[in-house]
Order: sequence, then structure tokens, then C-alpha cells
Amino acid sequence: MCAPWLDGEHFVNMAISVAEVSSSLVREYLSRKGLKKTIACMDEEHPRTEASINNRSHLRQILHIEALYKRSKIENSPFKTLLEMIVKHMIEGSNEENTCSVSSPIELNNTENDMATSVLRSHIEITKPSQTTLLGPDKPERVPQNQSSLSAHDQRGQALMASHDTELFKSAGTESAKRNKTSRIRRGMMPGPIASIPEESVKKRQIRKTEIPQPLPTNEGKSGCGNSLLVSHFDQKTIKSTFFQNSCHDCFQGSYAPEGEQPILQMEKRVQSLAKLNLNVSELVLDDIDDEEMQSLSKMSLNRDITEQSWTSCPMDQRTAMELKDVLIGSSFNCFNVEWRNQGFTFSETDDLRYGIVQKKGGPCGVLASVQGFVLKKMLFGTSDPSNTLNKLRPSNSTRRKCLVLAIAEILWKAGEGKQATVAINSGTKHFIPVGQYKSEGVFERMILFTLDKRKDLEHFVDQHIEQFESEVMGCLLFVVSAVLSRSVDKVREDMDVPTTTLIGAHGYCTQELVNLLLWGQAVSNVFDNDMELDSGNGNITLLKGIKDHCEIGFLSLFEHYNICKVGSYLKTPHFPIWVVCSESHFSVLFGLQRELLISHQKGQEFDLYYYDGLSNQQEEIRLSVCVGGSTLSCMDDATELIPPLELCIRTRWKDAFVSWNDTEPIL
Repeated sequence: MCAPWLDGEHFVNMAISVAEVSSSLVREYLSRKGLKKTIACMDEEHPRTEASINNRSHLRQILHIEALYKRSKIENSPFKTLLEMIVKHMIEGSNEENTCSVSSPIELNNTENDMATSVLRSHIEITKPSQTTLLGPDKPERVPQNQSSLSAHDQRGQALMASHDTELFKSAGTESAKRNKTSRIRRGMMPGPIASIPEESVKKRQIRKTEIPQPLPTNEGKSGCGNSLLVSHFDQKTIKSTFFQNSCHDCFQGSYAPEGEQPILQMEKRVQSLAKLNLNVSELVLDDIDDEEMQSLSKMSLNRDITEQSWTSCPMDQRTAMELKDVLIGSSFNCFNVEWRNQGFTFSETDDLRYGIVQKKGGPCGVLASVQGFVLKKMLFGTSDPSNTLNKLRPSNSTRRKCLVLAIAEILWKAGEGKQATVAINSGTKHFIPVGQYKSEGVFERMILFTLDKRKDLEHFVDQHIEQFESEVMGCLLFVVSAVLSRSVDKVREDMDVPTTTLIGAHGYCTQELVNLLLWGQAVSNVFDNDMELDSGNGNITLLKGIKDHCEIGFLSLFEHYNICKVGSYLKTPHFPIWVVCSESHFSVLFGLQRELLISHQKGQEFDLYYYDGLSNQQEEIRLSVCVGGSTLSCMDDATELIPPLELCIRTRWKDAFVSWNDTEPIL
């Protein structure tokens, strides 16, 4: 029951979410224990929000366990996690209650009369947030006599925090248990007791010395109300958090202010300095750090201490799902075919083709070939060492997975215009129940969307969830959805010549818009350089959008040989000698090992190109020897139908090139 003197606004400010505090306490435990995969699973099933607590010191203050934390630190083998400290204290509290009874929560001077003693006991018992809250109302601790010097306003505020956090602790276990029971069983994490080691049992029986910090003064003796209101009325908890989190290592050990200076004055100065920097004190968020790193913290500047969460998350909603279905397959009533749903990014185990991504069935070849091109870029040209380039085509499992991570991150970052990227992750549980004009197939309903605004964080995030993209369940779809959302559905439609065009066309094939989105970062409809205005003759001008700069990975098309389209130099001459090839309604990859072949156009130039097709069940390396200006096309008596389509694609880039298949059966 709330105290009658507490107004509604004060209660709302202090009503911290039980679920968020409980989740943060669990995350702190997993982080300190190094359980990264478990944290990743938790983030998928229970994403962080803006209300999540990302700072360990702030979490201690919310739970009012600063004294408990400091007592643990002076032990020979202190616990590293707050959860362990709390559990140990609760166990010891239970043991002590069975052996002795506590007659009074505090000790008073013998000179005080009995009536004063009873009044102070009843009043102070509800005004000790830093000692008794969370640890249980039946286990009060000893506090110094000058505790009664706290102002009435502070006591009332602390009393509310005590009652609220006691309720928080009682309900946290049951709520989190109900929410995570199913997920623990699914992952094989069955609940049950954990045996403790003998050393922990010995520590539990030791009698520890308790060191309780003195309460902060309130400056009640000063004239005026500015300083007192700043601490007691203006979000006292926030000011304390700001002061302690931005102080040096000594401050965390109990020396709250330099010698000869009152702690409250030190806090006021720090708040004033933050105000000069136009910073909102209540929005300061600092990352949790180990105690060994505290010495380096004191040497950092304030703006380096203040870190911002670099990503946000939200579950997929039906409106976004409908927009994605419209732009991908044309209607929210349509469904993805099995070729798209069961395709992931997995590598070949053939010795000579370990760099290649395997395609199971036709359909998403344009996506796989585009990602394959960026994987080869990272694999062949990711380092400055040009030696042993051929050996890079025999990568280890860890190397090719790392290249896949960097390739996916680069494509998504480019689609987000180098500012941010969105990553779709399969959480395994449905986040909305489809209603109305939407046909459910269990794809979008299970997605959580993470938006990151730093490329390094994006690479790290993709690395943590790379199994999602490697999976044969929605792996390829997750990547495509991520690319579209990184660009945004509205911008994707603006890129197209015809806004109603879909990214997945007839028979499940990738359209040119989807391939351009992955190669260039924009879903333009054409492959020529820059934009082109088409005059229809009646005053109407149609704008045809093309590629506006050199791409990292190039593109060649058999349609150019038949004069159906014109591939511009931005795609024919990319930054790296790697091309996605469109031939016979299928996408594959052609690449070279030397970047020099991009700049040399001398007649008689000879070089090798390697060809990879993930769908053809390729079992051997295909190496093509190309001689510029050595074509024997004129001597073939117009038997052009016998020329492999791949050679025709090569000649759109190197005119009159002669191609030798080096004893490999030509692909007709």
C-alpha cells in the first residue's frame, strides 16, 4: 500500500519495470560468466528495449545492494555477478534466522528514552532502501546512528523504493520462470539445482565484516532551497548514478569526494558541468566494465565514458510483413515457394570448391551469386598480401565463415546508405497473429528486426547470428528481408522504374532490381550507366534509372549479346575482377585472381578466369583461359549455336576474346 504523502507523479517515476530489472539481472549474470550464445538466445526471445538497464552500477543502485556489493568485494574470493551475491545473502539470511532472532533493526544510545526508541524503530524500519530492500524485510541490517539525520522527504522517497523493490524481488522469479520455461526446455536447458563447490560452502559459513557507507548529507542547514532541492527533489537517484558512474576508481571504493570537499558539492559540480555540455543527465548510459578496467576509466574523458546503444530491436508486425510481401512477391496473399524457404548460405565440401555457396534448387540464384561475389572479394582481396592467391580458394571453415559474415554485413551496410542497417532474425516464436488481408505461412511472424547504426557493431551482430543465415530454414529469406529493410520498402519502390515491380519474379526467379539492390545498394531496374530520359513524343518523359558509380562486384549478361540490354562500364569494370553472370535465366559467378586484368586492354592479353555455379552440382574447378583478340568466331561458319553462352557473356566484356576450357567439358 502506498504512503498517503506520496503523489501520483512521484510513484510513476519510481515504478521501475519488474520484468526489465529481472531481465537485466539475468543478462548481467550471463555476461560476467561469458555465456555469449545464451545471451544471444535471450536477446532473440526477449529483445532489449529502451527501458533495459545496460549498466551494472545502475542496476546495483536500482536494487539497493551497494552495501552488499562492497562487502562481497572485500572477501578473499568475491562473487563476480550480482545474482550470486543476492542468492548468497538470502541463503545466509535464512540460516541466521534459524539460529538467532533480531530484536531491533538498529542500536540506539542508552541516553535515549523508551518512547523515542520505539518511535525511531518504527520509522527507520521503513526508511532503509540501501540495506534492507530486496534483501527481505525480515533481515534488516545495522545502520549508523546518524541515519535519523535524513530529511523527511528523503526518508519518504527511500521508503517507497524499499517497498517497491521488495515487491520486485518477490515477483521477479515467478514472472521470469513462467516466461522462460518453454524456451529452456526447447534448448535443452532444464531447470534444476546447481551443486556448489566445497569452497563456496566454506565461504558461506564465514563471518564477514560489514562496511556500510555513511549516508549523503542533505545540506539542510544552508539558506535557500537550491542545493537541497537539487538532490532531494530533482531525481536524487539519477544524480547519484551520474556521480558514481563518472567518478574514478576511488569513488567506487567509498571515497565519494576529494579530501576536504563535501560529497554533495562534488555531485552538484558534476551535474552543472553536464548541463554546460547540454547533456541530459537522466539519459546517460554507460557500458558495464570489469573492476580491473576501473583504473583506465579515471583517465577517460566524459564524452568517451558516455556510450549510446548502437542498436534497437522490435518484433515484426503485420503491417511491415504485408509491405514486404507486396514488394517481394506481389501480394500479401501470396506465399514463398519451398525453394526460397529452404535455402541458406552453406559452402561446398568439394576440395577444389570450398569457396562456393551451394544452391539446392532453382530460384534464389541471383541472391546466392551476389553474396558469392562479395565472399570471393573478402577471400581473395581482403588482405594486402597478394601472394598465394590461388591457395585462398582452399579456405578453412573459419575463414570462409568469416568472409560470409563480412560479405553479408557489407551488402546490408551499402543498402542502408552507409548509415545504418536492419537485420532480421528468426526468433522461433510468433510475434503477431495475422488477421484480415494476409495469408500466414510462418515466415514473417517469427522475425525480430534489429537496427544498427555502426558498421563494426553490424559485423559483430551478424557474426553472432551467422547460423541463422547458414540455416536451411529461412536463411536466404532473412538476408533478403534484411536488405530490403536496410534500404526501406519506400526507397526500394522509388528506385524502380515501375513501383509495382516485385523483387521475386515469375517462377521464383530474382529480378534485376533485387540483384542491383545487392550489388549496388539500390533496387534500380537497369544496368546501364546513370539515368536515362525516354521521350515518348507527346511531351511525356519517362525516367529510366541505372547504376551511378563503379560497383565493387560487376555484372555481365547474355541479354547484351542479343542486344536486349546494355550493361554499362560501371558494372563491366568493377573495383574487383568478380562478375555476377546472367545467362539462360540463371545467375552464376565469374572471377579472376589478378586485379590488373581490369585496366589492361592490350590485344593478345592472356589471363585466367574461374567459373562457379552453385546450382550445377559442380564437382571440379572450372578454369578458363582467355586471350583478348584471339577469337576464331569468323571461322565457325555461323555455327554460333555451338558457342557456350558463357563465352558470349565474356565477349560482351572482352571483344573478340578466345576462350579455352582447358580440357573441361564446355557448358552448353
